[in-house]
Amino acid sequence: MTDDRAALRRELRERRRAIPAAARIAAAEAVAGRLQAFAGMPERGYVAGYWAMDSEIALHVWQLRLPKGVVYCLPALGDDGLLRFAPWRPGDPLVTNRYGIPEPDTSPSSLLEADALALAVVPLVGFDSAGNRLGMGAGWYDRSFAFRRERSAPPWLVGAAFSAQRVDALPAAPWDVPLDAVCSETETLLIAPHA
Repeated sequence: MTDDRAALRRELRERRRAIPAAARIAAAEAVAGRLQAFAGMPERGYVAGYWAMDSEIALHVWQLRLPKGVVYCLPALGDDGLLRFAPWRPGDPLVTNRYGIPEPDTSPSSLLEADALALAVVPLVGFDSAGNRLGMGAGWYDRSFAFRRERSAPPWLVGAAFSAQRVDALPAAPWDVPLDAVCSETETLLIAPHA
């Protein structure tokens, strides 16, 4: 991570935190509708979301509206630096991981690999129109979905964001995995396939 990326990350997190509560609630509702309408949204199978932290856009509205044949999953940190995904419903037990983020309290044998998902909605700090994503900097999503640099979806990778998190351009690192789309409260940005 360069100092410029760190500065941009701080600036975009501040932008996100400045969004008023009423606008956050409305944005979560709008993003849920956009995710439901996304062409890659399955009628059955596994989809992943995330536990919203640090002013990230919440996915609870989307989770509650999933088709009956779709199982919602949350990420769990693996000792090997990869995310695995655990089916989760409100009320299921949670534990706090090393970053203070709740994740399902489940046995490792019940976790799914990233390629078992039909769609993954990923958190982000910033994004651009080319599908580049600025995350928190630890690389969990890029490592876990690295196989997507070599093959097309599924799983579809969709960023969930506030429109205030969009920037003109983000420099892509060789390990970055581009998104297929970004859903914000104002638009669904479909990304052209990357060469």
